[in-house]
Amino acid sequence: MATLHVLSHSPFTDSRLSSCLRVLGPDDGVLLCGDAAYALGTGTVAQALRTKSTGLSVYVLDEDAKARGIALPEWAQSVDYAGFVALSVHYDKVNTWL
Repeated sequence: MATLHVLSHSPFTDSRLSSCLRVLGPDDGVLLCGDAAYALGTGTVAQALRTKSTGLSVYVLDEDAKARGIALPEWAQSVDYAGFVALSVHYDKVNTWL
């Protein structure tokens, strides 16, 4: 069952993204919103996410990336709120990492 994993906490102050990366399935997707958008930057977290992105769909809320001045890497897709809703319908399950 394909799951969309939604993360909103900074990967630098929290371990949710690291935990999420360990449980991802081959058809899963990750949506970064809020401070989780910082995972698209440089560093160890971004490298781990990029390595996983070969078989994984990585999305970021466009307004959150723009608000933080984060450039979108080629391995991630930008979505707006309508796109967030479409992703939620597309995947079998949505897991929000609160």
